[in-house]
Amino acid sequence: MKKTPENKLNVKLIALDLDDTLLNDERSINSKTVKVLQAAADKGIYIVLCSGRAEDGILPFVRKLNIAGKETGRFLIAINGCSVFDMHQRKQIYLKSVDSDILLYANQEAEKSGLDTEVYSPDVIFYKKETSWTRLDVDMCHVKGQVVENYETFLKNGKFPKMLIPGEPEKLLILQEKMKKELENRAVIFISKPYFLELLPPKCGKGEAIEFLAGELGISMDQTMGFGDSMNDESMIRMCGNGIAMCNGLDYIKKRDCENLSVNSKHSRTVIK
Repeated sequence: MKKTPENKLNVKLIALDLDDTLLNDERSINSKTVKVLQAAADKGIYIVLCSGRAEDGILPFVRKLNIAGKETGRFLIAINGCSVFDMHQRKQIYLKSVDSDILLYANQEAEKSGLDTEVYSPDVIFYKKETSWTRLDVDMCHVKGQVVENYETFLKNGKFPKMLIPGEPEKLLILQEKMKKELENRAVIFISKPYFLELLPPKCGKGEAIEFLAGELGISMDQTMGFGDSMNDESMIRMCGNGIAMCNGLDYIKKRDCENLSVNSKHSRTVIK
């Protein structure tokens, strides 16, 4: 059905996950999508790339869209909502970090399971040793990887927004259950891909970062739209006024959206291809 002025969505900010959402199988943005997003930015709609990647890992896609010079293309959300970056001012305007004692505990539990951990900065992924799993993450994120001596001391003294534990899915499921019980509300813990277990600061996610940015811009959450597919997109799809789950997304995400729609019909929950 063609949209009429009466039922046209009043959207002023669109947030888009990258992997398995905005990006195709070649990990690029197709030209038609680029033109559509450029047209939206020209109409005054903020286009915000919103990824689990660090800032430097998002910038190639910012350049592809070619809207960063516009007011409506100046912001990106990185590290699953731990960071909001203003590309005009070239600085983070919002940043949350995981407590060092949580990082040390998670690293210890990971090592007991034969797993290694990584922590993120805006442009580097740090780890104790390089493995096939750390190389996978570095290659996917398109950022530098760096081995750190005295890794535990590094975790204790640094401020890091995210820890990632890559490894065999069956091990990660067991570790996730244990850490959720032990840490309770002291960290956000989820599996973003079957082989990536992530730890974020408490009450932190893409949805919370969008809420912060929308507030700074004077935009109501009812006027936001979020596209995603996985568990790291859950808060974005749930909190945005128009939450959109991709058809290739997790069943939990698509089911959760339907549940949210039945609770609050004011918000739009849609599954799209």
